[in-house]
Amino acid sequence: MISIFPVIIVLIAVVIFASIFTVKQQTSAIIERFGKFNAIRQSGLRFKIPLIDRIAGRLSLKIQQLDVIIETKTLDDVFVKLKVSVQYKVIYDKVYDAFYKLDYPHDQITSYVFDVVRAEVPKMKLDDVFVKKDDIAIAVKSELNDAMSDYGFDIIKTLVTDIDPDAQVKESMNRINASEREKIAAQFEGDAQRILIVERAKAEAESKRLQGQGIADQRREIARGLEESVEVLNKVGINSQEASALIVVTQHYDTLQSIGQETNSNLILLPNSPQAGSQMLNDMVASFTASNQIGEAMKNAKPKKID
Repeated sequence: MISIFPVIIVLIAVVIFASIFTVKQQTSAIIERFGKFNAIRQSGLRFKIPLIDRIAGRLSLKIQQLDVIIETKTLDDVFVKLKVSVQYKVIYDKVYDAFYKLDYPHDQITSYVFDVVRAEVPKMKLDDVFVKKDDIAIAVKSELNDAMSDYGFDIIKTLVTDIDPDAQVKESMNRINASEREKIAAQFEGDAQRILIVERAKAEAESKRLQGQGIADQRREIARGLEESVEVLNKVGINSQEASALIVVTQHYDTLQSIGQETNSNLILLPNSPQAGSQMLNDMVASFTASNQIGEAMKNAKPKKID
């Protein structure tokens, strides 16, 4: 007679193995009995009745992320693609609602995101979409929280992570930005040139002033030297006219010597006879005398009365 003891042991082992299961951390297991909801088992070692109870499904209690890409039109008729990232999780006390009330939660969340974004973005211009992307994210989160909390889902955060206009629009925006920067650069360059011209003019004016002052000082010293030279010559018996002629002749020949020493000098025609200095002095004296006579005549002239 064959012993049934080993068979009983095997059956008991199979029953025990079928009744034991584990649930991972941050996970909930839904147990059904004959197709009807029976219980929710949390993380750890758990038991169920073999052939009567079954694990209908498992839900993660971790924060999950769903990325939704939406194409819509702005107020200024520009088509733009937005990437909205929705971070959500199953509410611990509403595992039953999350498992049984929604078959495809991702699809429902996506539908609400599409609805909110396509209601908000057409109210804004393209530039405002970039500036007010946080307002769009807040509107999406508010709408999703109101709708999904009844189904056992908590919306943690919504983020507008990408805004992608049409390629031609982006190129136009880049050209506009480049033009603005070039305009600003041109303004700065113009200001720099203006400042440079003003400073150069100030420096030139100061140089001319100092140059004029130097020429005036030079002429003053020359006059003082001529005066001293005439006094010295007068002491040795040479009268003022002869002394002046001697000085002019001396300066004349000094000028000729200075021109001859310069190799790059332009052609200059000057009288070089010994009488040239005396002639120039006579011409100068005659010119000064005539000017003085004309001035005296104009002073003595009386204006005629008009009847």
